[in-house]
Amino acid sequence: MSVRTQSSEQSAEAAHRAGFACFVGRPNAGKSTLTNALVGQKVAITSNRPQTTRHTVRGIVHRPDAQLILVDTPGLHKPRTLLGERLNDVVRATWAEVDVIGFCLPADQKIGPGDRFIAKELAGIKRTPKVAIVTKTDLVDSKALAEQLIAIDQLGKELGIEWAEIVPVSATGGKQVELLADLLIPLLPEGPALYPEGDLTDEPEQVMVAELIREAALEGVRDELPHSIAVVVEEMLPREDRPADKPLLDIHANVFIERPSQKGIIIGPKGKRLKDVGIKSRKQIEALLGTPVFLDLHVKVAKDWQRDPKQLRRLGF
Repeated sequence: MSVRTQSSEQSAEAAHRAGFACFVGRPNAGKSTLTNALVGQKVAITSNRPQTTRHTVRGIVHRPDAQLILVDTPGLHKPRTLLGERLNDVVRATWAEVDVIGFCLPADQKIGPGDRFIAKELAGIKRTPKVAIVTKTDLVDSKALAEQLIAIDQLGKELGIEWAEIVPVSATGGKQVELLADLLIPLLPEGPALYPEGDLTDEPEQVMVAELIREAALEGVRDELPHSIAVVVEEMLPREDRPADKPLLDIHANVFIERPSQKGIIIGPKGKRLKDVGIKSRKQIEALLGTPVFLDLHVKVAKDWQRDPKQLRRLGF
């Protein structure tokens, strides 16, 4: 078992490499946080609730000798709704198209049925190299980490998966994040850069804005709501008649929930929660777009949208 803890020397004349990597793992295994740490800016939404990522967000890591494009998929899970099934299809389609797969397993949780479910699926994908990434190492001591590394090595042997690397990282502590990039890059095909220098993601801005609003709306909400929230940005327009040095972007967005009873939870007493969501997401959106923003938020009911194919399409799934 080779567990990597520091980078091997790169050959001076290495050819430029460019390709796609995706992080997989059960919900809340630290995939989005890792994407953000590698790219060095917030491109994937993070939340301490499972099932927050719904779109394939690509983060782009630029190096002089390489371009690593990270595809962040939803967590694979046993589906209970049509939305769940669609998310799983997205995951499998993504795995088939990338150059390397990083399987994220949190250091602070024993390998469970959810991890095995994913590992079995991975075992069926023969050609793509797989890297086991032990996330959240800052939450455990060295003994617990060593036990987890051995367990992951065993899991691979049991299912016939040959890990290209096993890498412990802490995305929040910034530990070994650069090393992870060093280890993923040699697994990419040789070729020119696929995106212009300076691009961090190819997600349309409207989708990213919607995700930031959704992230803010998820915070502090009761447990039954995480899957019930969808956000659609209806329009983003520069305000007319503003002086060139004082632009303002008007953003109109709808927060959709499934039942009228959930409306009060999102809006809060006297509208306080929705106001907080607006303030919080506006700051993040302004940082993302680099311009002052006026954010107009409305809460609407889209009855049982997770189970309705027509509504799923309308909400972008």
